[in-house]
Amino acid sequence: MKKLLTTFSYILHPLFISVYAVLIFFLFGEHYFLYPDIYLVIIQIVIITIFIPVTFYYLLLSMGKVDSIMLAKRNQRIIPLIIHAILLYILIKKSITVDNFLELHFFFLGSLISTLLALFLIYFKQKASLHMIGITALTVFTIGISLHFQVRLIFPIVPLILCNGFVASSRLEMKAHTPTELILGSLIGTLPQIGLFYFWL
Repeated sequence: MKKLLTTFSYILHPLFISVYAVLIFFLFGEHYFLYPDIYLVIIQIVIITIFIPVTFYYLLLSMGKVDSIMLAKRNQRIIPLIIHAILLYILIKKSITVDNFLELHFFFLGSLISTLLALFLIYFKQKASLHMIGITALTVFTIGISLHFQVRLIFPIVPLILCNGFVASSRLEMKAHTPTELILGSLIGTLPQIGLFYFWL
C-alpha cells in the first residue's frame, strides 16, 4: 500500500499537472481546433512546464541548492517557484492567451496566482503542499470544463476527486507534509480556480 501511495506522488507531481489539464481540455471540451494546433500547444506546455523546470532543477541540484525533486525543505522552494511563476507568466502572455484559449488561459492564470501564494507563504515560514495545489486545481478546472461546455464528465471528475485523497495520503505516508500544509495547499489550489470561474463560465 505504501508503494502504491508513493506512486501517486510521482504520477501526480506538480510538474505534470499542466499537461493533464491541457489533455482534459482537448479531450473533453467542445471546440474546433485543428490537430496541428493541438499538438503545438501540447508541445509548448511540455517544454515550458516540464523540460525547462527540470533543466533548472538539475542546475540547482548541481549547485547544491536543492536535494530532491520533491522540494521537501521550505527554503529550497523559493527559486523553483519563482522560475515556475515566470514561465507561467510567459505562457499566458505569449501563447495561451484569452483570445486563443480562453479556458486554458484562466487555468494557467489561476496556477500563477497559486504559485505566487505558495511563494508568499514561504516568507511567513509556512509550507503549502505543491502536490495538493496541483491536484485540487486540476480537479476544479475539470469541473469547470464540465459546467462550461455542459458535458457530463463523471468519468474524469470522480477519479480526480479520489486522487485528491490518494495524493494527500501519500504525502502523509511519506512524511512530506503535515495535515495543515495539505489543507493550505488544497485551499491555494482551489480558490484561485473557483474565483476565476466568473471570467469564463
